[in-house]
Amino acid sequence: MDMFSNLYRILPITICITLALTLCVKTQAEEKQPVLLAGAATSNITPPLGELIVGGWKPIPAKRIHDELHARCIVLDNGKVKLVIVLCDNVGIPESVFDLAKEQVHKHTSIPKSHLLMASTHTHSATTARGPSKVLRETEFTEYQKFLASRISDGVRRALYQLEPARIGWGQVDEPSEVFNRRWYVNDTSLLTNPFGGLDRVRMNPPRGNKALDRPAGPTDPQVSFISIQSQKGRPIALLANYSLHYVGGVQSGDVSADYFGYFAKYIEQKLGAQDQSPPFVGILSNGTSGDVNNINFTQKGGKRYQRYEKMQEVAEKVASRVYEAQQTIKYHNWVPLGAAAAKLPLKLRKPTPEMLAHFEKIKAETGDANRSKHRREEIYADRIAKIMEAPDQIEVPLQVMRIGSLGICAIPFETFTETGLELKERSPFQPTFTIELANGSFGYLPTPEQHRLGGYETWLGTNYVQKDASTKIVNTLLELFARLKKEDS
Repeated sequence: MDMFSNLYRILPITICITLALTLCVKTQAEEKQPVLLAGAATSNITPPLGELIVGGWKPIPAKRIHDELHARCIVLDNGKVKLVIVLCDNVGIPESVFDLAKEQVHKHTSIPKSHLLMASTHTHSATTARGPSKVLRETEFTEYQKFLASRISDGVRRALYQLEPARIGWGQVDEPSEVFNRRWYVNDTSLLTNPFGGLDRVRMNPPRGNKALDRPAGPTDPQVSFISIQSQKGRPIALLANYSLHYVGGVQSGDVSADYFGYFAKYIEQKLGAQDQSPPFVGILSNGTSGDVNNINFTQKGGKRYQRYEKMQEVAEKVASRVYEAQQTIKYHNWVPLGAAAAKLPLKLRKPTPEMLAHFEKIKAETGDANRSKHRREEIYADRIAKIMEAPDQIEVPLQVMRIGSLGICAIPFETFTETGLELKERSPFQPTFTIELANGSFGYLPTPEQHRLGGYETWLGTNYVQKDASTKIVNTLLELFARLKKEDS
């Protein structure tokens, strides 16, 4: 009996010690669990009035600021790797200006430049950050270019200062009603003339509802990809979406505006109930592969007449609504692997053919002949061809990939055709994958080799500058970079 009495006295002490040790080990394990940190910030990059808006065929000075322009910044840190993504309200920013911003960010933060993704949204109602050529590198910067680079750098550093424990998730949802391929086969040769004295096989932006319309020359991508970032308690920090639609437009002449990209940022903030919070929520819409896509249904003639800014608000509302609905069901992660890889790809520059040069020499000789039939863009392309003669034979373009968990992101410094984006989505080892165009530079349009054979505005020399199989080389290089990141998992 004495033995059992002693056992009863000892047992509770043993259990207590065991429980204490178990809790101690569990606490230490929890402390060692990696935590994702995230921060976001915006920098105002609105230019002064009088700067040139370059969204149309001829630049015009900015007269009014309809809505402010921003560089919207996200920083992710998983304890091993930091990634930075910045989207700027601009039609296209040269590599040299982004490099200036990256140099400043790296100097102050030591984040590798290969881990900094910076892109333009492609609003057509922002003033220019470009120099005189898309293929000649800048050596001297304008005041606005220097201002823009410093504001991007400031935004990244402020986002870094906002880092806090976070969770992240991603998803996709379709919004097909606003994407239409703008390149069409038509049955009227008068619609197919080009500035080089020849005929194309397809026409960009043909007359709406025209009886000559046959069929679109390429696909569209209705998918909206998005990344949602929250604090560990669920407060929205940032949301980055990606939609393969060109700018919408509908602004008053001389207005500066972020187009539907700016309205999306506003609407997604409202839908998430993230107004007036501290730190401020940052909503971002990046431009996907939309070099051949806009929101015009060319099969319809007439239709609703929109007021200024009305259509872009309608598009932004649709995209924000779809993202908000899909965001309710995604899975969030408290930590994910992060990675980035970058490369410079040499590409040959296209040069004018003897036929092109002879055509423009003939035009020059016939200047003043009122009876001569001419293409309405001849003078513009004559000037562009003259500038191309001064360009080098080859350039190197920056390419970049990122991975966030199982998600892949491609960065291409061109206005990229939807076909290329769809191919990358299908072939990427990271699923899902999306592409941000006009990233880390702005080198013009990037048709596929098949689309080059069809001609049309996007393929004209002076709109496109690089070798005709450039999209193939770019896809292969991006997939090699993805393979490098994937290998890190093994």
